[in-house]
Amino acid sequence: LDADGKLPRLRKALIADSTATMVGAALGTSPVTSYIESAAGVKAGGRTGLTAVVVGILFLLALLFAPIAGAIPAYATAPAILFVACIMARGMADVDWDETTDAVPAVVTALAMPFTFSIATGIGLGFITYVAVKVLSGRFSEVSPAMYVVAAIFVAYFWIG
Repeated sequence: LDADGKLPRLRKALIADSTATMVGAALGTSPVTSYIESAAGVKAGGRTGLTAVVVGILFLLALLFAPIAGAIPAYATAPAILFVACIMARGMADVDWDETTDAVPAVVTALAMPFTFSIATGIGLGFITYVAVKVLSGRFSEVSPAMYVVAAIFVAYFWIG
């Protein structure tokens, strides 16, 4: 952060991150994105791009342990998943519950994730619900053009199957 509390060169970082995500998706991989480990490296004192490179190399080395991780039964990881769910649920406290057009999409998103067993499906239904609720309540000007595009993409995704 600079003296004004802003992240310098944030635009370049976000462009690199979004480009990597699009290329990764086009190649059929799981989403490629910046990991919190990079931020943890900076927090631990790393100040250059070398920190992220070291983290990336360590991620590659972690691939060697994938067979061991695969041997861990699903029920053994359940406590960690529940812990992450509790952390994610804290975000629900920030929802403006008095504003129905914000609360309804938040509830749909939160409920759709566990019921569909898919975070992506929950997020998609949340986008669609947000746009639909805003439009149906006559507040379509509050929805950014990007939200309309993303919601339309999710509608097409769910329609195609």
